[in-house]
Amino acid sequence: MKHLVLGGVRSGKSQFAERWIAEQREQVVYIATSQVWDGSMAERVAKHQAYRPEHWQTIEEPFKLAATLTKIADQQPDAGVIVECCSLWLTNLLCAEDEAQLEAEREAFLNVLENYAQPVILVSAEVGLGIMPMNALARRYGDEIGTLNQRLAQLCDQVTLVTAGLPLSLKSC
Repeated sequence: MKHLVLGGVRSGKSQFAERWIAEQREQVVYIATSQVWDGSMAERVAKHQAYRPEHWQTIEEPFKLAATLTKIADQQPDAGVIVECCSLWLTNLLCAEDEAQLEAEREAFLNVLENYAQPVILVSAEVGLGIMPMNALARRYGDEIGTLNQRLAQLCDQVTLVTAGLPLSLKSC
């Protein structure tokens, strides 16, 4: 079962995803993709860590999602997996300013996910509901995350949009 959860900032998507994966498996591996760039981000990370169950394993991986998912499948085949989050992962790759790395990591991630047998829930930002960004990087990010989310939605059995803490099923198996 593959599940994509979309939503805006502070929409409740992370809490929804955590509840869902906890219902799937007792053993959970939490893949954290964020990098701490400033004090505000450090606070956000600390809040997420505080409400995460202590028995969950956390892997911090800002770039290599495909390799990380493969390793989990090989070493912990009974675990459920949460990826928090795909939009931060994409930001990391865009900020690395290495087009070949971006393309390779994205395609490897999608290829691994296509046949992934363990329950996995992917959290990602829905950013396509606002105005056109003013700068080139923000426009590029919007284009890239929109395309990634569409491709993820095609691969997933379920897709849920969370707004104001309320889940709306967009796709179910």
